[in-house]
Amino acid sequence: MDINQPTDEEMLARVLHRDGLMLVIDKPAGIPVHKGPKGGPNLEASFDALRFGLPRPPVLAHRLDKETSGCLVLGRHRKATASLGLLFKHGKISKTYWAVVEGGPDADEGVIELPLGKLNAERGWWQKPDPNGQPAVTKWRVLGRSYSLTPPPQISISTCDTDSPPPRGEGSGAGVPTGSVARSHPPPQPSPTRGEGAQGAGGESEPQSTKTPKLTWLAMEPVTGRTHQLRVHSAASGWPIVGDNIYGNGPRFGEPRLHLHAREISIPLSKNKPPVQVVAPAPLHMHERLRLCGWNGE
Repeated sequence: MDINQPTDEEMLARVLHRDGLMLVIDKPAGIPVHKGPKGGPNLEASFDALRFGLPRPPVLAHRLDKETSGCLVLGRHRKATASLGLLFKHGKISKTYWAVVEGGPDADEGVIELPLGKLNAERGWWQKPDPNGQPAVTKWRVLGRSYSLTPPPQISISTCDTDSPPPRGEGSGAGVPTGSVARSHPPPQPSPTRGEGAQGAGGESEPQSTKTPKLTWLAMEPVTGRTHQLRVHSAASGWPIVGDNIYGNGPRFGEPRLHLHAREISIPLSKNKPPVQVVAPAPLHMHERLRLCGWNGE
């Protein structure tokens, strides 16, 4: 999908938090934060619109993948950016991502401990499970499940059309192998009524606790910050993120796009004040599958 360079107005509309030290913006999916070797639109090229009276534009305090949306932190001057960099480096900033995955875990929450290393020299930024790689830890929690890829049928009681459009196709691609590579430590099995999300279509009478979900909506917290950590951990666990065209089954182009969103961030930048907590709204391309999993639109 082609994306244009954001205008000044579009950048200003994406500011979620602003103070004297930093900005948090809602990064759109599909645009890189840096200019690539081939040029093209990138988020940094529009940072001048975010000076808000300061002599220099803000700079990146961390990064998000091109296809990932959500909370992105910018330092407004050199000292603030250095402080933010140290907080990120030492794991003091907590981040929560929303992901919609294919299938999903049986438990309601757990931890993945799976070291990661580079795939090969040609794809230096792609990762793979590697017992000799860098430690990587992800906490996850189920927020909802869907047992159908289509919305449940609506009973019309008026002349209004209440049908929702069907979801787009799942695409195809080469995934990473699954199996025993990821060590997960889930708690006891959930009750059938907890975190089950949307009902499956067709009004099946079979209890959902005995069925396999088609989609699962997860909150994922990266304890470590390895490249592509959440994407590799999800795929290696047997439930790749919807739209992941590197480690999952997403198409190279088109829909569905990657369903990974930096939902919330907590930044303890000031010793004398509580952490700054910022939430980014779910991106439009994730709405359909989030609703299937029981999301109420907030």
